[in-house]
This record gives sequence, C-alpha cells and structure tokens, in this order.
Amino acid sequence: MTFPAIKSFHASRLVKQHLFLTLAEKATPLYHARVKLLLHGLCSNTTVKSLDLKGNNLRTMGAEALGKLLRQNKSIRSLILEWNSLGVWEEGFSFFCQGLGANNSLQRLDLRNNQINHHGAGELAMALKRNASLQELDLRWNNIGLLGGRALLNCLHSNKALKRLELAGNNVPSDILKAVEQALDHNQDRQTILSETQNRACMLSKEILNLKDEKTKQFLDLMDTIDKQREEIARSGRISAGRVSQLQEALKEQHSIMNSVKAKLQMTEAALALSEQKVHNLGELLSAMKQEQANMVERHFAELQQQKQEGADREGKLFRDLSACSEKNLLLRNQVDELEKKCKVQQDQLFQLKQDLTNTTAELKLRAVQAEERLEMEKRRLKQSLEDMESLRLKEVDHMTQHMEASERSLQDRVQRLEAIRIALEEELSQVKAAALTERGHAEEELIKVRNQARLDEQQRLEHLQEKLRLMTESRDEAQNCCLKQKQMVSEAQAKASQLSLHADGLRRRIEELQQDLNSKEQEKVTEVNKVKVELQEQIGHLQAERTAQEGLREKIAALERQLKVLSSNHREALLDKEGEISVLLEKLRMKEADISRMREEEAQRANLLQNAIMAYVQGSPLRTHSSRK
Repeated sequence: MTFPAIKSFHASRLVKQHLFLTLAEKATPLYHARVKLLLHGLCSNTTVKSLDLKGNNLRTMGAEALGKLLRQNKSIRSLILEWNSLGVWEEGFSFFCQGLGANNSLQRLDLRNNQINHHGAGELAMALKRNASLQELDLRWNNIGLLGGRALLNCLHSNKALKRLELAGNNVPSDILKAVEQALDHNQDRQTILSETQNRACMLSKEILNLKDEKTKQFLDLMDTIDKQREEIARSGRISAGRVSQLQEALKEQHSIMNSVKAKLQMTEAALALSEQKVHNLGELLSAMKQEQANMVERHFAELQQQKQEGADREGKLFRDLSACSEKNLLLRNQVDELEKKCKVQQDQLFQLKQDLTNTTAELKLRAVQAEERLEMEKRRLKQSLEDMESLRLKEVDHMTQHMEASERSLQDRVQRLEAIRIALEEELSQVKAAALTERGHAEEELIKVRNQARLDEQQRLEHLQEKLRLMTESRDEAQNCCLKQKQMVSEAQAKASQLSLHADGLRRRIEELQQDLNSKEQEKVTEVNKVKVELQEQIGHLQAERTAQEGLREKIAALERQLKVLSSNHREALLDKEGEISVLLEKLRMKEADISRMREEEAQRANLLQNAIMAYVQGSPLRTHSSRK
C-alpha cells in the first residue's frame, strides 16, 4: 500500500466492514507514518467492524495510534494484533491499555505472541477494570508469569463482562488458571442470570400492560352501555311527554265541541221562545187547521216513536262499546300489573347478580391478601438461602400469574354473562313497553272512534232538530193542537237534550277518569324511570368500586414488582458480597500457600545447612582422622 493510497483510504473512511492489513515494508519510518495515518483515518470511521493487523511490528507509534483509535472509534468489534511485539515498549503499551480502558465497543482482542511481561499484564488488568464491553481476550504465548496472572485474576473481581481469557504458554501456575476459569464461569453464569431476569421482567411488564389495556377497554364498554341506556330512557320520556300533550289537545277539542253544542242548545231555546210568542199571536188561525193537523200529528207521532227506538238502539250500542272499552282497560291494567311483576323479578335478579359481583370482588381481595402472605413467607425463605429463594420465587410467580389469569378469565366470563343477562332483560323490557304502547294506541284509537261516533250522532240529531224547526216555521198556519203537540215535542227534545247533556257529563267524567289513569300511569312510569336511574347509579357506583379495587390490585402488582426489583438488587448485592468474600478467601489461601511454600523452602535450607554442618563435623572429627591413619 503506497502513501497516496493511504490518503485516499483516510478520505473515504472505509466502506468495507472487515479490513485485513499486512504491509510489505516494515521497520521503516515511512511504514510507521503510513500505519499512523491509517489508524488516524479509522478513528472517525463508523463502518469497519473487524481489524486484522497480525504480524506488522507496530512498535511505540503504532501502540499509541491504536490507543487513540480505541478511545475515539465506536464501531470496531474485533481487533487482531498477533505477532506485533507490543509488550516490548512499555510506554506505548501503557498508552494502548489506557485506550482499551476508555473503549466501550470492542468485544474481541487478540494479543498472542506480543512479548507481554508482568508489567504489561498489570496495565492490562487496570484497563480491564474500567472496560465493560470486552468479552474475549487472547494472551497466549506471552511472558506474563505469576505476578501478571495474579493481576489479571484480581481484575476479574471488578470486571463482569469478560467471558473468555486464554493464558496458555505464559508460565502461569495451574491454581491461578483454575481460579481464572472459575471467575470466567461465574461471569458467564451471572450474565445468563441477568439476561433471564431481564427477559422475565420484560414479560411481566408486557403482561401487566396487556391487563391494564383489557381493563380499560372493559370499563369504556360499560360506560358506553350506560350512556346508551340513559339516551334510551330520555327518548322514552320525550315520547311519553309528546303523547300526553296530544291527549291534552284532544281533550281541549272535546271541551270546545261541548261548548259549541251548549251554544246551539241555547240558540234553539231562544228560537222556541220566539215560536211560542208567535203561536200565541196565531192561536186563532190554528183553530181552523185542527183536522188537518190531526193527520200530521199521527205521522209525527210515528216518526217520534221511530226516532226514540233509533236513539235507544244507539244508546245500547254506546253502552256496549263503553263496556268493551272498560274490559279492554281492565285487561291492559292486568297486563301492566304482570309487566310490573316481571320488572320486579328482573330487578331481584339484577340485585342477585350484583351480590355475586361483590362476592367475586371479596374473593379477589382475599386471594390478594393470601398472595401477600405468600410473598412474605417467600421473603423469609429468601433470607435463609439464595438458591431456595430463586426457585421458590419463580414457582410462586408462575403460580400467581396463572391464578391471576384464571381469576381474570372467570371474572371476564361472569361479566360477559351478566352483560348478556342485562341485554336480554333490556330486550324483554323494550318488548313489554312496545306491547303496552301498541295496546295504548289501540285503546286511543277506539276512544277516538267512539268520540267520532258521538259527534256524528250529535250532528245528526242537531240536523234533525233544525229540520223540525224549519217545519215548524213553515207550518205557522197550523192549529193550536199541533202547537201544543209541538210544545210537547220540544219538551221531549229538551228532555233528550238534558239526557244528552247528562250523557256528555258522564263522558266527561269518563274522560277525566281516563286522564287520571293516564296521569297515574305516567307517575308510575316516572317512578320506574327513577328506579332505573337509581339502579344505574348504583351500578355506576359498583363499577367505580370495582375500578378502585382494580387500581388497588394494580398498585399491589406495582409494589410486588418493586419488591421483586429490590429482591433482585439485594440478590445481586449479596452475590457481589459473596464474590468479594470468595476473592478475599482466595487471596488468603494464596497467601497461606505462599507462606507454606516459603516455610518449606526455609526448612529445606535449614535441613541442607544441618546436613552440611553434620558432614563437616564428621569430616573434621578425630574418628575420621583415626580411621584414615589405619
């Protein structure tokens, strides 16, 4: 790679994700400048994920450039630096270790065959204490030794992210290697436990959010149904008010008709008075016409008898119609009583359903109290042993979730059943109301028919009386006997008019009674509507109480989650404390082993000294000289 190529590489900031570099020119100033430019260009790169610089003899400038790269670059995940002799230059390697400690993105680092001694291992240990992202570190075939191994082992107590550490070919004792493996296994177990707890916490939070959404939907549906019921009640009240106004208008029309009839009767009486005066004036003229009027009297008498018979027949028909109307009214009253009984039965059923709801809420509260007691027992057991606490907590959480799901499902089923029963009851009430309205309409139609018939009869009678008056005016020259008979006819007509007025008064009384019945029925409707409103308010109160209970359950769930978080944090702190205690115990064991080895060495030295002294004494003794002389 030439120098212009390196400049263009620095300008383009690398499009590839993996870079493998082996330069032909090594150990030259131009080579190091090119490496420095390359690493400087990679500092601002965001696409390269893996960098392989194996066998490039980077030296001090390269190590410093690598440290700068590790400080500034946030995209490189894998860095291979095999066969570069970075440990020879301690200053450059310390700068490289400082960059590694400041990095938070590198996950794999290969430092094989870099001549790293125990000082470099100490720098690496200090960097690993600050680094929280590196997961794999390969230090095979270096010269770390016992001190470097201990430094790396000590850094593993504070570093919880490293999962793999290769130390083969470094003259590290086997006990340190085993301790390093145990620490790495412990880190792996800790990370798996943390991931599992995070996943479980996420699942629990999702389930809680789903439950909250379902409860809010159910509450909104209930509020919508209550609003619809209120609208239907207001609509029925408006319809009944309109019908009452129509009935009042019909009654006003009947009053006006009766007033007109009275006025016409007064006019006829005045006309009769005038006719009497005229009859007195024409008495002399009527005496001559007696014989002719006798025949007319007979004919008029026959006509009057026919009219009487017709009036009697009509009155019988009216009485029959009135009796039929009264029977129908009685039937309607009986039906209304039956409907009221059905409404009372349905109200009792609704009350029983409300009691069932209250019982279910009480059971849920008892179960929540039992759950709290179980959680307290779990806390006591957790204090005894951490392993038992984890197993029991998992079992109890599963059981509680299953139990809460089952209870919520049963509650949802009960609420659905209650809603179905309520809808059926509302449908029955609407059907009964529709039947009552139809029957009332039929009764009103029959009343209207009866009134129309009475009006027609009265009009016919008035027309007949007008015809008679016309005949009387035309027969001014008739006899006094005819006048007397006409007076008798007028008296009979007055009697009939009085009878008609009495009949009209009876009809008025009947109308007033019907109006009173309608008012009583309207009052009963108003009372029923008030009862329904009260029941709806009670239902709303129960729903609000259920909502408060649900909010209490949510708060308890939040408290349980907080307790779980506190327990997990306590568990983590306990694990960290135990790890610290284990590390302290391991250090004490190592110190004791070192003391034992030192004592053994001292004893061996003492034994050697004693042996040498004994040998020297034996060699310098007179026995030795005597034996030599012999």
